Amino acid sequence: MIASPDRTPLPREFFDRPILEVAPDLLGRILVRTTPDGPIALRLTEVEAYDGQNDPGSHAYRGRTPRNEVMFGPPGHVYVYFTYGMWFCMNLVCGPEGRASAVLLRAGEIIEGAELARTRRHSARNDKELAKGPARLATALDVDRALNGTDACTAQDTPLRILTGDPVPADQVRNGPRTGVAGEGGVHPWRYWVADDPTVSPYRAHVPRRRRS
Repeated sequence: MIASPDRTPLPREFFDRPILEVAPDLLGRILVRTTPDGPIALRLTEVEAYDGQNDPGSHAYRGRTPRNEVMFGPPGHVYVYFTYGMWFCMNLVCGPEGRASAVLLRAGEIIEGAELARTRRHSARNDKELAKGPARLATALDVDRALNGTDACTAQDTPLRILTGDPVPADQVRNGPRTGVAGEGGVHPWRYWVADDPTVSPYRAHVPRRRRS
């Protein structure tokens, strides 16, 4: 008989560590999204680390702005951004308050509430694709900017919580270049994923967007 994953919330101290320690340690943890229609729970299988003002690939590289304000706040909070004029993506803030590091949640396995996730992800060919990629993950969990700044380290019944789950053994963790990141920020091998997991998104190098003529 397989034991159920640990459903206690991760403490704030978990996130108050260097970003490259937190990121791989998030694999196997459980993210719970509470909606009016019921909960959706997701086991994290792929993440990507961003090291604030030390990292050309980070939204906070050039300092604090209204968009990235949450990244400079307490660890364990949710940073949600809007990209390409159509998609939301979500991150978990890490490190000490005032240092803007965060982990992008890139992919996961829906372990509860798949029927609700399917209503948001009509184009998914199967349940392995429901949260396969950061925009798909946010869409499946009904995440938008209204959840920006949510405290995910709480036992309260809040919209988003991060639970202990079952950490992935080190020998099952892989890492490589970040997906779709340009320039100097693209060389860091700061994407982490669970080896051979079918919910992990494929790697794609950055492709410059062409301007319309």
